[in-house]
Amino acid sequence: MSKIILLRGGGDLASGVALRLFRSGIIPLITEMPKPLMVRRLVSFADAVYRGDTKVEGVGARLVNTLGEAQESKSAGIIPVLVNPHLSLLSKNQVLVLIDARMTKQNPSSGLDAADLVIGLGPGFVVGEHCHAVVETKRGHQLGRVYWEGSAQADTGIPGSIAKYSRDRVLRAPADGNVRGIAKIGDQLKKGDLIAEVNGKEVLAPFEGVLRGLIHPSADVANGMKIADLDPRNDPSFVHQVSDKAMAMGGAVLEALLSQSVIRERLWA
Repeated sequence: MSKIILLRGGGDLASGVALRLFRSGIIPLITEMPKPLMVRRLVSFADAVYRGDTKVEGVGARLVNTLGEAQESKSAGIIPVLVNPHLSLLSKNQVLVLIDARMTKQNPSSGLDAADLVIGLGPGFVVGEHCHAVVETKRGHQLGRVYWEGSAQADTGIPGSIAKYSRDRVLRAPADGNVRGIAKIGDQLKKGDLIAEVNGKEVLAPFEGVLRGLIHPSADVANGMKIADLDPRNDPSFVHQVSDKAMAMGGAVLEALLSQSVIRERLWA
């Protein structure tokens, strides 16, 4: 098996990276947790962990159990998704590029020696300490830029604004437990409609919009955790499309890979 392009995380933003790579002829190996916590499941390759197989914008992904199965999946033109959050099944000499797209906003456990090229997405990464390059993930003029020194802008904790809505469009768990979905992803909701319940507590739509995402019911959530995404633009087609932010991040990762000749020469080897 040739050296691996490893993508840690398969949520909606990481999936924008995976799409850009796949469409450029590079099939990454995605690693995930046993119960991924992504909200925008219909545009997340991590949903393969729950479903076995999934597609994002026509690109397929498949849950695999071994590196051998991952190679078979890649040979079939399908992105492999492996439950291996601590990378215990991989040795450092197997990984050419490690892209950390988990968006934990904390210092990562892996270091510069984890791969020939280590790319960190967003806050928590410092070039020269945790990675070789950082991608800016904050919406604004710098979104999608590749930094070869320094770090990304600090996390503000405030979601990006869409149609004048920011904090309100991100719905959070009112209690610990599991989410019992009432509404379905893609539903057009009115203000006050019941979206879900967590441990008997209701989650209501704060305004009119389309339910763009809802966390999987088997995922364990904590009070205050993001569990749903309501889109005020009221266009159901957006539910099935990777966001502009995710695509910008994917383009930045592709730039980082192709700008390094020693990496570029080995991508399709």
